[in-house]
Amino acid sequence: MPPSSPNPQDRGEAHIRDRVPDRVRERGDACPGALRLHRADDGALARLRIPTGVLTPRQVRVLADASDRLGDGHLSLTSRGNVELRGLGEGCGLQLADALREAGLLPSERHERVRNMVVSPLAGAQVRAWAARLDELLCAEDWTTELSGRFLFAVDDGRGDVAALAPDVTLLAEAAGTALVRIGQAAYRVSSADAPRAALAAADAFLAAAREAGTGAWRVRELPAGQDVDVAEHLRRAAIAAEYVADAALPVGAPPAPGVVGDRSVCVLARLGRVTTAQFRALLPAREVRVTPWRGFVLPDFADRVAAEQRLRALDEAGFITRSDSPWAEVSACTGRPGCAKSLSDVRADARPREGALPVHWSGCARRCGHPQGAWIDMVATAEGAYQVTVQGSTK
Repeated sequence: MPPSSPNPQDRGEAHIRDRVPDRVRERGDACPGALRLHRADDGALARLRIPTGVLTPRQVRVLADASDRLGDGHLSLTSRGNVELRGLGEGCGLQLADALREAGLLPSERHERVRNMVVSPLAGAQVRAWAARLDELLCAEDWTTELSGRFLFAVDDGRGDVAALAPDVTLLAEAAGTALVRIGQAAYRVSSADAPRAALAAADAFLAAAREAGTGAWRVRELPAGQDVDVAEHLRRAAIAAEYVADAALPVGAPPAPGVVGDRSVCVLARLGRVTTAQFRALLPAREVRVTPWRGFVLPDFADRVAAEQRLRALDEAGFITRSDSPWAEVSACTGRPGCAKSLSDVRADARPREGALPVHWSGCARRCGHPQGAWIDMVATAEGAYQVTVQGSTK
């Protein structure tokens, strides 16, 4: 379980240079995982994929205990709904792997970095079952280990929340009980029963296209312009009946707002995407904890609205963002100093809300790790405590 690189580079999961089309990658993917640790200035970093977005109470306690024993007593949430442990000491990789394995968080050591999936956090049983089955299929195939640690699946319940996160393969639930599987601009309608296998077939089609292109592409958007991804042929080979859907528009949905959602669920955000282990444990008791790609948590299935509001008040006291009108709800930041050697400032100490309608992202350098989707106010450090302010992204 060696660190991924001796050079401290905390690239995050939304790196602006990953958007360059037609690039040629000449090295393998060094994306960190739970077993391949990454060396940062504040110690090693482990990134844990949570494909269904769901943690059991026992898993919450195991992660908190691991951070206390082996790390810095905090957990970081990423823009893909992953959980990171930082400040890990030398030689703790085996202890961490054993703890994760015993908690059911490491079903396949060979596949742990390719289990990249975001799931609508308010989704019902069917969509969540799709995600669980897709994860099983990913772990069951040898060829899926060829996927990059950055290749992303989205399982969307039809509201368009995670479909908006620029995934490589999207499963989108339809009102008729069918599903759309989408890769690039191509979309195919399949039966609900075939949805997970269809998503896997689409990923296989991408790998075939990437091999043909010879550019080492990690993601669909990195394929050369005009490169064909023959999803139809791969669906046929998998014996999946599919209907091509021309001009399939994706719904545009917003993530759940902090607060009580639908009377029986609670949504909270972690300030700057980071929580102490005490805050993490404060999410319990709960039947399950759903980790969101908006650096927060959803707790479902309260008895009624009164019970949900009581828990929300307790989480507010624990330091979570519990209101959509909180000035911190639209503020994010990269790791900054002292964790990242590239950073020019202690970004998390400097970060604060700013007036305006756009989200604000504070970055320690021009790489802008972890920046939001869409348009945002871009705060990039130029020196200790000094920032250049621009607007990045598109407001369309």
